[in-house]
Amino acid sequence: MTRLEEARRGNITEEMKEAALAEGVCAEHIRDAMADGTVIITRNRLRSHIRPLAIGRGLRTKINANIGSSEDCASPEEELEKLLAATEAGADAVMDLSTGGDVNAIRRLILDNSPVPVGTVPIYQAALEAKNKGKSFVELEGEEFFEAIERHAADGVDFVTVHCGVTMAAVDRMEKDGRIMGIVSRGGALTAEWMKYNKKENPLYEDFSRLVKIAKNYDMVLSLGDGMRPGCLKDATDGAQIEELSTLGELAAEAVKEGVQVMIEGPGHVPIDQIEANILLQKRLCHGAPFYVLGPLVTDIAPGYDHITSAIGGALAAAKGADFLCYVTPSEHLRLPTVDDVREGVIASRIAAHAGDIAKKVPGAFERDARMSRARKALDWDEQIRLSIDPERARTLRESSPPMDTDVCTMCGSLCAIKITASGGD
Repeated sequence: MTRLEEARRGNITEEMKEAALAEGVCAEHIRDAMADGTVIITRNRLRSHIRPLAIGRGLRTKINANIGSSEDCASPEEELEKLLAATEAGADAVMDLSTGGDVNAIRRLILDNSPVPVGTVPIYQAALEAKNKGKSFVELEGEEFFEAIERHAADGVDFVTVHCGVTMAAVDRMEKDGRIMGIVSRGGALTAEWMKYNKKENPLYEDFSRLVKIAKNYDMVLSLGDGMRPGCLKDATDGAQIEELSTLGELAAEAVKEGVQVMIEGPGHVPIDQIEANILLQKRLCHGAPFYVLGPLVTDIAPGYDHITSAIGGALAAAKGADFLCYVTPSEHLRLPTVDDVREGVIASRIAAHAGDIAKKVPGAFERDARMSRARKALDWDEQIRLSIDPERARTLRESSPPMDTDVCTMCGSLCAIKITASGGD
C-alpha cells in the first residue's frame, strides 16, 4: 500500500507523524492533505534511512538544489562536495542532473551519501546512452524511456521529473504562438524532437498508466515536468505553457486516483506581475497539487546575479502558494555551478522561501524574525548570529571589522540608535 492509499484509509503512519513534528502541524493535517493530493511525502520505499520530507499546503516552503555532472565536467568527487555544500546550507532536497561521465555511478554515489530526498531526470540518461551507442536520441524506442525511469526508481530515487505534458498539441501550439526562445527545457526539447522525428505521440503521455505503475511500485513521487516552460519573459504564460499545464492537471488526477503522489513543475522566466496568476492557474488546473517552481526569474538581463532575480520571484511565488522552490545559482545561463555557487544559490532560495512563509503564515516563520528582533534590541550579537539564515557568513562579516565597543557595530558606533535609546541618551 502506498502512503497516499494509507492516508485515504484514514491511517496516520509513523512517516506522517515524523513529518508533522518537523513542520509544527498536527499529524491529521498531513494525513488529510495527503489524502486530497495537496501534500506529498517524498521518500522512495527503498530509502527508509532518510527523513520523510513533506511538501505542500500549509507547510514550510522547501528548497531543492540541482547538482550533477556535464560532458565537460564529470567529477564524482566534486558532485559529492556540491551535495555536502547544498545540505549544509539547508537544502531540503537535491536533484542529480548528471549528463556526463558514469552517470549511474554518480547517481548511486549521491543516493548513498545524501541525507535528503534525491530527484533525477531519467530522460537525460536515455539521451546519454543513445549517444554512447552511436545513435541519436530520436532513434530510441519508447521502451527505453521507461527502462531509464525504472532503473532510477530501483536505485532508490525519491522523485523523478517526467515530461508527460510535452504533447503534439502543446508543440503545435508553441509553434503557432511564435516564441522567442522556443523550448528551453532539455527534457522537453528531447521529447519534442523524438516526437517530430518518429511522428508519434510522447510515450510518457500515451502510456502514462505504465509510468504510474512504476512509481507506485516504489512509492516514488512523479514530478510532472514543465517541458514547455518559458525561457524568457516574452514567452511567459503563453498558450503552449497553459496547454501543457492543463494536460498535467489531467495526468495528476489520474496518478492520484491510482494512489501515486505527484507534484507539478512550473516556470521559469515570468514577469513579476504574472507570478500570482501562474500560481492560481496551477492550483486551479492541477487540483491543488504541490507546485515546484524554478525561480521564477523576474528579469532576463542579470547573468551572474540570477540567484537574486530568482529569489525575488521565488519570494512572491512562495507567498502566493508555491510549495517548493528550485534554486538558481549565480552561474545560471553561464556555466556548470561550482561548490560555492551551490551554497550561494541555496541561501538565496532559503531567504525567498522564508519571506514567502511569513506571508503564508506558516507556523513558526514570523516568530523566528521576532526572536531576531529581540536579540537586536538586546545587542546580543551571538544570538543574532545563531538565528541568522547563514550564521557562518554573519559571523565572518561581524568579526572582519571589530568595533571599539563590542556592543555595537562599525556602521553606527557610538551613534547606535538602540544603545542611545536604552541609555536614555546619556
